[in-house]
Amino acid sequence: MTDSNINNDSIENNKAADADESLQNRLQQASTVANNLLNEIKKVLIGQDAVIEQVLIALIARGHVLIEGVPGLGKTLLVRSLAKCFGGQFSRVQFTPDLMPSDVTGHAMFNMAKQEFEIRRGPAFTNLLLADEINRAPAKTQAALLEVMQEGQITIEGESFKTGEPFMVLATQNPIEQEGTYPLPEAELDRFMLKVIIDYPSESDEQFMLRQVTSQAQGGFGLEHIRTLLKPAHVLSLQKIAEQITVDEQILQYVVKLVRATRSWSGISRGAGPRACIALLSAARAYALLSNNSFVTPDDVKKMFIPALRHRILLSPELAIEGVAAERILHNILLQVEAPRH
Repeated sequence: MTDSNINNDSIENNKAADADESLQNRLQQASTVANNLLNEIKKVLIGQDAVIEQVLIALIARGHVLIEGVPGLGKTLLVRSLAKCFGGQFSRVQFTPDLMPSDVTGHAMFNMAKQEFEIRRGPAFTNLLLADEINRAPAKTQAALLEVMQEGQITIEGESFKTGEPFMVLATQNPIEQEGTYPLPEAELDRFMLKVIIDYPSESDEQFMLRQVTSQAQGGFGLEHIRTLLKPAHVLSLQKIAEQITVDEQILQYVVKLVRATRSWSGISRGAGPRACIALLSAARAYALLSNNSFVTPDDVKKMFIPALRHRILLSPELAIEGVAAERILHNILLQVEAPRH
């Protein structure tokens, strides 16, 4: 080997080392920003740390979230808190049985003064869209979100328009109330990266929350004290850094094995599709960023497996009648499918 080859190899090695160091520095900064955002929302939403974390993971992973829980647990408060921390645009749509698709996406209207049609953009042209009680609208209106959730664009009168970037749908639904509700179609459920279950807080957390709310001057939740920490450009940077986190070939194979196991598992009549693999890996990368890891570990995948898959499988009628939860079956899959050891 000549001296010039040695010098060239040294230069390339130095460049690679500098690139790795630069990525590590950016990863550390991104992790700090994401955790600051997490702590800011915790000031308002008490006792729901895991829920807040999963919503932020979906934001970093360019995904959408379906938040399910009984009334009064803070589903809407969580989204409003995130919007307050986020300096971008925020829209809220209260889904009702009489809501029309054009009420969400927008429509073309004839302008009498100009004698021409003009596009009136709906609330879906935003960065964060809260679809409150999404299962109260009929399937026709729910379907209005299919295109924008998948492609980040809306078609009106044959012309496609891009939404804001980043774009995220946060939908809420009540699992126990069936009067006047419409089940979400499978195609729409599959477009949600994560389904987050919000449950009752612990007794100590509930006492702390009560003290905090009653100590507010006007009995509010303290939203006015939340600081704006992020702008849209910052969120896009977080998303790009998460996409650069290393994924070993064994991790990729592990993700595929987990998802494919749902298609042949006893008690599951319909398993998850290929979109579940993408959602699970993207969520695991975002979780690694929150943990300030430069690579995805099997534990990152395990942590996100149930939130990413619980809404993508259909249990057999026998298990559904017995009241078996999808989470229980998915937990069994995690135990049976061997994880990489290195």
